[in-house]
Amino acid sequence: MVYSRRYYSPLGDIILAADDTGLTGLWFADTQPHMEEGVSKDAEARPSPFFDEAARWLDIYFSGRDPGFTPTLHLTGSTFRNRVGELLLKIPYGTTTSYGEIARAIARERGVERFSSRAVGGAVGHNPISLIVPCHRVIGSDGSLTGYSGGIERKIALLKLEGIAVRA
Repeated sequence: MVYSRRYYSPLGDIILAADDTGLTGLWFADTQPHMEEGVSKDAEARPSPFFDEAARWLDIYFSGRDPGFTPTLHLTGSTFRNRVGELLLKIPYGTTTSYGEIARAIARERGVERFSSRAVGGAVGHNPISLIVPCHRVIGSDGSLTGYSGGIERKIALLKLEGIAVRA
């Protein structure tokens, strides 16, 4: 069973989803195109310690500080998407990386010369636990801000919140 809760952030309402294992989703309510993949229409609104952890993380994050912990997560995508999510979790607060850098890391892990940045981009774009799994910290290899399913304006605001200089 999947449960849901709403969190009110300075950048708009957020929908949280969790199952009995951990947090499975975090989306801005008004813009996330993949939310339906993680929350069924019959998701039950109920308290959960996973929501409490996520809300504490979000409170600290939106105060402009590194939360210093990761709430209990339950990555439920494909093996590849979950691996990309694990690599995203390694991007430190206040820093960015590129799709190409993530693709090179996957290539090294697989013992191959190259791996597709586009495939990485697809996995990043389908990240079901945005903010906590920090897909907003991924930028183009030329430093450009690329898409963000929460909206490019939110991506800019999140990067600025973390003290990252953003060139528009």
